[in-house]
Amino acid sequence: MKILVIGSGAREHALVWRLAQEADVICAPGNPGIEDEVECFAVAAVDTPGLIALAREQAVDLVVYGPEDPLILGGADAFRAAGFAVFGPGSAGAQLEGSKAFSKEFMVSAGIPTATHESFVDAQTAIEYARIRFADGYGVVVKASGNALGKGVIVCEDIFEAEDAIQRIMVDRIFGDAGAEIVIEDRLDGREFSLFTLISDNYAASLPIARDYKRIGTGDSGPNTGGMGSFSPDASITPDLLHEVEERIIRPTVVELHRRGLPYRGNLFTGVMLHKGRPHCLEFNVRFGDPETQSLMARIRGGFAAALYAAAVGEAIPPVEFSDDAAVTVVLASAGYPGEYTRGKRIEVGPVGENVKLFHAGTTVVDGWLVTNGGRVMSVTATGETVEAARFAAYQAVSSVRFEGMQYRSDIAESI
Repeated sequence: MKILVIGSGAREHALVWRLAQEADVICAPGNPGIEDEVECFAVAAVDTPGLIALAREQAVDLVVYGPEDPLILGGADAFRAAGFAVFGPGSAGAQLEGSKAFSKEFMVSAGIPTATHESFVDAQTAIEYARIRFADGYGVVVKASGNALGKGVIVCEDIFEAEDAIQRIMVDRIFGDAGAEIVIEDRLDGREFSLFTLISDNYAASLPIARDYKRIGTGDSGPNTGGMGSFSPDASITPDLLHEVEERIIRPTVVELHRRGLPYRGNLFTGVMLHKGRPHCLEFNVRFGDPETQSLMARIRGGFAAALYAAAVGEAIPPVEFSDDAAVTVVLASAGYPGEYTRGKRIEVGPVGENVKLFHAGTTVVDGWLVTNGGRVMSVTATGETVEAARFAAYQAVSSVRFEGMQYRSDIAESI
């Protein structure tokens, strides 16, 4: 089987690395780390005509989308119309990530437990609603409805923070047009985790649980990011609890997609929070999450390519084999991320352990030197017999990577 993976981040590097152990893989546009794994082609992820031409030229059997933007824009629809098997939903299904307002309405219609919420296109009306929620004793979370690359969420401790968040998102447009509409929802408290489910129309198969860390700073301090680390498995998520999540969230999602006539062949990322001991759906994404993917790919032992192909063609999904080992991922980011950051800082990489993989994200090569080229620069992923052993190996490897201004969290998978 020949597979085209679309994307250029650490998630795509992890997907390429795993799939290349099972199939013939190419990537577009890729990055320096991916180029060390497979042949890459300089075609942008949103250049759908160029990608289709590449897929024809290379005679690929399966197209796997990494990022969400081209899915929301209809890239998978165009590939399917051209006769290709695609792992990734069409633009209609991708609304689950492309519009938080749509996603919340979908959850309510499907009977999926989620936070009380309202959607707004007027800032003053939103502020008045937030004041009412705080007056009634609730905290709130303000979310840009559109796609904000995982960063369009502001958790508010008081009404002053909520008013500021509404102003910055809707008026100042710190997340661009993604903030034209917002969702304000009650703040839930509890343990949070991520579930990836491969969906093939009416078939669904969930992968093992992973947990990620959204805030930039150690101890969950600072603003939200695209993700600063992850680990898998999470022993606190019992088989009974996972079954409850699948029954209360995943199964109703598949039923509602079918009821609405929305074909879905791809990965569904479900952000889950255990609020008062019961699972609630925080959000949906329509692609593999980053950095959870890095930890999960390190644990797979076989069957991944076959599972993605089956989902892409609407067949029952065969099982994916996972190791009992644990994996821990630590993200290395540029100074200033998730705000403004500089590029072009030289990256030095020393020796790392055999059970460690460095997945490139924001890197490029200038004058023969590997340099930073993004907010999240690299993911350091290590495996071990236990989470503790994997964590130790990951942080040992972190010390072998250096670039000016490098920042990372020191508490990934700590005290779990």
